[in-house]
Amino acid sequence: MNAYKQTLLFQKSEEIFETLKIIVSLFPEENEMLLELKGQLFENAAIIQAKLAAAYHVKIYDLKMENATFIRKAARDLMVTYHSLEMVGFNEVNYYHIIRNLIEEFRLLFIEWVASFNQKHFITDKWGLFNPPGISTDYEQSDDELDFLDEEED
Repeated sequence: MNAYKQTLLFQKSEEIFETLKIIVSLFPEENEMLLELKGQLFENAAIIQAKLAAAYHVKIYDLKMENATFIRKAARDLMVTYHSLEMVGFNEVNYYHIIRNLIEEFRLLFIEWVASFNQKHFITDKWGLFNPPGISTDYEQSDDELDFLDEEED
């Protein structure tokens, strides 16, 4: 059930989270803007881990892609927070380059992970956002295309 925690991708997310904890411990308690950013940083790190768990526990391509989208957004938000930290005068902002480097390592693992999604395990997304390449919103699936729903989890 928790096999995803052994993956390089999840382990990298843990490394990001643990490094964030160290960096935010340097935030001065009297700086309200930094304390607000601290909450946003932890929220984004938590979203990455929660959505990784969710994506690993579903088979359906569009649900995996939906979770991947949330992960990407949270990681990008973490990446650009450097500028906010700089703007509010965080004196140790250069330490945040460690986070940015970890996110870049995470991004490369993320690309491999998304490429591993089984594009045959889909239910047509009528919104058209997360269909596998070449599948339109009006695509009619046959019963044998949905056989994967009865298979044991990977």
